[in-house]
Amino acid sequence: MKITIDTDLEQLSVDDNEVQTTLDLFSDEAFEIISGQWAKVGWNQRYVYTFSWMGRPIIQLPEDMVRTQEVIYRVKPDVIVETGIAHGGSLIYYASLCKAMGKGRVIGVDIEIRPHNRKAVEEHEMFDLITMIEGSSIDSDIVGQVKALIKPGETVLVILDSNHTKQHVADELEAYHDLVTKDSYIVATDGSMKDLYNAPRGEADWIWNHPTAAAEEFAEAHPEFAIEQPAWPFNESGLSKNITHWPGAWLRRE
Repeated sequence: MKITIDTDLEQLSVDDNEVQTTLDLFSDEAFEIISGQWAKVGWNQRYVYTFSWMGRPIIQLPEDMVRTQEVIYRVKPDVIVETGIAHGGSLIYYASLCKAMGKGRVIGVDIEIRPHNRKAVEEHEMFDLITMIEGSSIDSDIVGQVKALIKPGETVLVILDSNHTKQHVADELEAYHDLVTKDSYIVATDGSMKDLYNAPRGEADWIWNHPTAAAEEFAEAHPEFAIEQPAWPFNESGLSKNITHWPGAWLRRE
């Protein structure tokens, strides 16, 4: 696909398999095309590796963070379970939202919690709302430890952000979906891999081996879950699509 931006004519042209479309540069459609390329190039240039939250690195696209905040504030979960800890920034972020709401706590799972990251999280102001568990997120003993920390009747939201292969995410969906309460979500993050397979840092098998594919197959097998982008609580634009690294990620329990 070839994209041409003409700032003099204020037009954006797309040549895709010899079909050419010309759009007003200042249109919703042009914005979505530019945003998609921006997100792809930004991922390759490690743009998401430039942010922190309350002192800890958080490797997330800021829009995904804000959209997740919108969901957390609406659902007001008692427990947020996240697989994948890395530097701990996401745990700190979710815990700070719980602190601000006066409700909720966070459980993080990672196959390896490096000592310096564990120390930084344990010394953080938000640590009283965080529990960390080391081990594979799909190991039955680890899954059992997570479930043992959740009380009957609690509202639970689950975010899957560890190993992003299709099979691993599929196994995580099976392991944790029964924790998700009505009108809450299990989120299969980083499905943008399907659009990044041909980027310089991408991998060829990402064209099929990605979280969105796992989420789609899971939804087909579990009709109690629906893939849907959470509605924006505020929108005075003509836009309707997220700029995201998490396409097709949000599985809502009906």
